[in-house]
Amino acid sequence: MSSEDKHLLSTVEQIEATVGSPAAAVMLKQIGALDEGCRMVLARSPIAAFGYRDATGTSTTTFVGGRPGFARMLSPTRIAFAAPPGAQGPVSLFFLLPGVGEVLRINGTAPVNVEPGVDVDVTVNVEEAFVHCAQAVLRSSLWQPPAPAVATPEVTGDGPLGRSGVAAFLAAAPFLALSTWGGTGSDTSPRGDQGAVAWILDDRTLLIADRKGNKRADALHNLMQDDRLSLAALVPGRGGVLHLNGRGVITADPELLATLALRGMPPHAALLVDVEHAEVTESEVVAGSRMWSPGAHVVPGETPDLMVLAGEHLAANAGRGGRLLRALWAIPGIERLLRRVMAKAYRSGLRKEGYAQDGGLREVRVAEIRRETPSAVTLVLTDAAGGSFDFRAGQFFTLVADLDGQPVRRAYSASSAPGSSQLEVTVKRIEGGRFSTHVHQSLRTGDRLAVRGPAGTFHLASTAEIVLVAAGSGVTPMMSMIRTRLAGGVPGRIALLYSSRSEEEIIFAAELGRLTAEHPGRLSVTHVLTGQSGRLTAAEPAHAGGRLDGAGIRHWIVGVAPAADAHYYVCGPEALMDAVQDVLTGLGVDGSRVHSERYAAGVDAGGGSAETQELTVEQNGRSLGTTTVAPGHTLLDAGLAAGLPMPYSCMAGGCGECRVRLIGGTVTRTESDGSVLACVSCPLSAVKLDIGR
Repeated sequence: MSSEDKHLLSTVEQIEATVGSPAAAVMLKQIGALDEGCRMVLARSPIAAFGYRDATGTSTTTFVGGRPGFARMLSPTRIAFAAPPGAQGPVSLFFLLPGVGEVLRINGTAPVNVEPGVDVDVTVNVEEAFVHCAQAVLRSSLWQPPAPAVATPEVTGDGPLGRSGVAAFLAAAPFLALSTWGGTGSDTSPRGDQGAVAWILDDRTLLIADRKGNKRADALHNLMQDDRLSLAALVPGRGGVLHLNGRGVITADPELLATLALRGMPPHAALLVDVEHAEVTESEVVAGSRMWSPGAHVVPGETPDLMVLAGEHLAANAGRGGRLLRALWAIPGIERLLRRVMAKAYRSGLRKEGYAQDGGLREVRVAEIRRETPSAVTLVLTDAAGGSFDFRAGQFFTLVADLDGQPVRRAYSASSAPGSSQLEVTVKRIEGGRFSTHVHQSLRTGDRLAVRGPAGTFHLASTAEIVLVAAGSGVTPMMSMIRTRLAGGVPGRIALLYSSRSEEEIIFAAELGRLTAEHPGRLSVTHVLTGQSGRLTAAEPAHAGGRLDGAGIRHWIVGVAPAADAHYYVCGPEALMDAVQDVLTGLGVDGSRVHSERYAAGVDAGGGSAETQELTVEQNGRSLGTTTVAPGHTLLDAGLAAGLPMPYSCMAGGCGECRVRLIGGTVTRTESDGSVLACVSCPLSAVKLDIGR
């Protein structure tokens, strides 16, 4: 390809005009010898990306390690670790801390390894070290549970990218380590992106976005002098590594960049790689590192905060300004504050690049498990990156746990108020429920989960007086609404009618009692205990027994005497929803002021054909693929197993994220508009779906 045809960048001036020049502070983060903070990072890191060349000049990027502390610091300027034989001359590494966004990069030189065929101890003479920002890890969601499988691109031809397993691995890989060499030595840097980090153009060509960063652009500058490169790619949750080498050029071709655009925003440049070799191999290093296990993720305080470590390196090189920086780090609590500021800056930067973070996964830590009733606990979750949880009171989040190597998802309404640094969700144990059983039996304080969200249209929609009706765990979104209204000082009464099986099964019993006492005239709570005899006969008794039927609901609403513009929120099983709707219709309440949400406690897909059926999936009329659905499996099960990009979230029929159009065939369950919830629908015949929105 010609430079003119593909807008290739071939000079340093062109690169800096496109990417920009790094700020002075970025370059001041480099140190020439490892300090105590670096030593602690090496002691905790179980894996590192390693770029090297052998005596023939062949470039290789791989992962080394397999356990924390695999790299030994022999002196401030020398480290040693086991690695494949052959490395010599300029080498480079970056060390990963599971669960942490930033990485520690080390560049240096290695002597010749003389023992062929076996891993040997490599000694690296350190020339520079610095902390690399978290953007690559955040872009790739590296530490989150694996994303749904995606369709494998069709590769024709006999080039390296057509080898068995290569295209499928690349389609699922959001993260890679890229190694280049130039006049200043070797550079191995992390690259991450939403979805696939590298796009296949044909059987010999890859396209890798170069998005905004710290503008060091070491790899791009190296390619000006030596176009040989290598890379190693990872897929979260898998033990394999894709090793690839070839030659690269830098392009600013608008048509190519447009294919990498996120929400209409293309990167400023991209790497075009002419691939010479590619293969996928299983890695004992990746498996041994346990990097995908939330239990192996770094707990804050175990190692230096890498952002703070970068600040210390900057202070050491900043001359007079370093005194001010050191004084800043000495302020109690400043590390936590700056981490939160930096996390916000990261999210803001990624949004500007086009990353849709609001619906993506984020890692959370279990800060507290609070027992509410014998069958319900509240999880208090904190963002691993230090952020807050922004949502509308009433919305839900999808929690994701890695159970036996498989991501299991369930949707739960937030019970906390929005905007806090903590998210509270209440999980009721469901007989046979895999996720809820894990929460009640195995989950511990300090464990890591992932959350997606917020989502849902059931939320506070006005500042008017609100009337709430809930049953069982349906009170959780109501609790978020109550907490939000009372904390925000919004005027207007709040009335809650809450049905529970027994007094000991009343979720939030103590807090509801306290809030009622603290806000007389604003908050009223009426409990109905279905396990007791009697009926609801008074407007606001502390407790009433018996079945909550239409007559009792009507009596209560009339007794509350809501304002004419009051809004009504209902959450519970279908029978309750229908009863409340009938009562409100009879009272002449306009439907626009009635909001409802059904909860699905472990919906059973059930039924389906006794024979295997064919499933075809399209997106806006474009065929994505065809697979088969085994008896007893849902449409979603089969689609995900085949690598089709099926939408989903809770996998319990409650959130609606898996709603798709049924184009042909019959299924066990359809919605009122003819659509299908793929997670709880089984085929009765050959089925065709369209997942376009």
